[in-house]
Amino acid sequence: MHPSSYNQMEAAINEHLGNITPLNILDVGSYDVNGSYKPIFARIEWSYTGFDQTEGPNVDVVSTDPHKLPFDNDSFDAVVSGQAFEHMEYFWIAMLEIARVLKPNGKAFIIAPSKGFEHRYPIDCWRFYPDGFRTLGKWSGLTVLEVKSDLADHASIWGDTLGVFHKPADWSLFDTELYAISGAHDERRRAEMILNSRSWKITSPLRSIAKALGITRL
Repeated sequence: MHPSSYNQMEAAINEHLGNITPLNILDVGSYDVNGSYKPIFARIEWSYTGFDQTEGPNVDVVSTDPHKLPFDNDSFDAVVSGQAFEHMEYFWIAMLEIARVLKPNGKAFIIAPSKGFEHRYPIDCWRFYPDGFRTLGKWSGLTVLEVKSDLADHASIWGDTLGVFHKPADWSLFDTELYAISGAHDERRRAEMILNSRSWKITSPLRSIAKALGITRL
């Protein structure tokens, strides 16, 4: 955690959440490395849950797969994530999971670097510009409220990009997954997305066919 990221997240939370109470907040990639976002959410009316794929300080829930959040649909009023997306192989799937666990009208706050040296925890895959976050919002079905990058000459070496997203009340996992599947560029990837879908509207017909054919595992 570097100071510019903390300051940017704190300002975004104050602007977009303000004094709304009570709130359940999820931090994706919460492991405390030279600090965390937790102090931002210290209000007694706010409940904070830290999630990471490694046990350690400021981690309440652990899963080795950052692309599958172990929470029910519509569980959190806000989801924050900083300095994590660049370390995820498939950040677009993680974004879809964030959208899934957000409550209707909930908000997501994502910060990731637009530049900077390689830092592998355990991998370092991506950098993000504002258009990247706008596209990510479109792909996941979330409304983009704010996107900006700190690209000034005096900025930190990371040039943090901030995205603030809103989950529409009529957001549908089925519609979003169907959009993603239709846009898949190869049949193998399309099949993987169908088989890994969490929407019963997609998987139920497949399971009915499998049952009729005597297939025990799909």
